[in-house]
Amino acid sequence: MRLLVVLPTYNEAPNVQAMLRELRATVPEATILVVDDASPDGTADLARRVGRDLGQVEILAREGKGGLGGAYRSGFAWGLERGFDTFVEIDCDFSHDPRVLPRLLAAAVDHEVVIGSRYVDGGTIPRWKLSRRLLSRGGNQYASVMLGLKVADSTAGYRIYSSSALEKIDFRSVTADGYGFQIEMTYRARRGGASITEVPISFSDREKGESKMSSSIVVEALWLVTKWALTRPFDRSLNPVQQH
Repeated sequence: MRLLVVLPTYNEAPNVQAMLRELRATVPEATILVVDDASPDGTADLARRVGRDLGQVEILAREGKGGLGGAYRSGFAWGLERGFDTFVEIDCDFSHDPRVLPRLLAAAVDHEVVIGSRYVDGGTIPRWKLSRRLLSRGGNQYASVMLGLKVADSTAGYRIYSSSALEKIDFRSVTADGYGFQIEMTYRARRGGASITEVPISFSDREKGESKMSSSIVVEALWLVTKWALTRPFDRSLNPVQQH
């Protein structure tokens, strides 16, 4: 397994060095690719500095803020060109605990897509208010029903993809961003016949830095789900998701 951790960043100076150290300690065999969108706070320079000490840390500098989906597409393309076969999505703000990554990688031995899920048995969101929890859970249920995903947490951003899954998804043509990006990747993986499983995680809000999520991204995701659902009658029948 040639493992690439794709770490998108924009103004993550408070977190990037600690995250890189934690990832190196947890998955010492991995190459870590920091995809930085020209962060004005010097995130890329900090990543280069700590990367020289840790080793196997690469920086992919983009010219401007191009969004989460674009960062992952660039990172996946970079890795495929260099022969990597397993790709990790993880946020830099520690909302995804890097220490859980070995459990996700264990599931990736038998599945092409592994989702770190808040909404399967054992998954938790300890600090969210009930209203936010209901909105997120409801949005995920809506996407699953409308698109036949049979996935509890299609908006989750802590994931593992095999190279075969990325080819089935045709990730280069995915256009959505934010929550919509994660849903579209899930939808295409399901339509393409990739094997999908969910592993329970605990999701925590960031403690340092500012959130990049906005209400417009949520609205975009719900609109895209509705639009994609209009084409569902022409899809092949979808197999149910398995859970670890």
